Amino acid sequence: MAHIIKVCMGSSCFARGNAKNLQIIQNFLEQHDIEAEVELSGLRCCNQCAAGPNITIDEVTYHGVDSGTLLDILEKVFQKKE
Repeated sequence: MAHIIKVCMGSSCFARGNAKNLQIIQNFLEQHDIEAEVELSGLRCCNQCAAGPNITIDEVTYHGVDSGTLLDILEKVFQKKE
């Protein structure tokens, strides 16, 4: 099952950190060799500007996402079951 990540790229979320968060997501996917398992897209605006930056992963929306929080979320969502 593929994962879906949507990054709000509206002006508020972009300015508040989603430009950097997008790079973090891309680097994480590349480092873990899971780019093929993830559909990554940007949104023009998710209409929750005051709560941003906003990122949705598999229909769960995370608000106020900073780089440290984002890495924790990605590790949790994509933890390898060995």
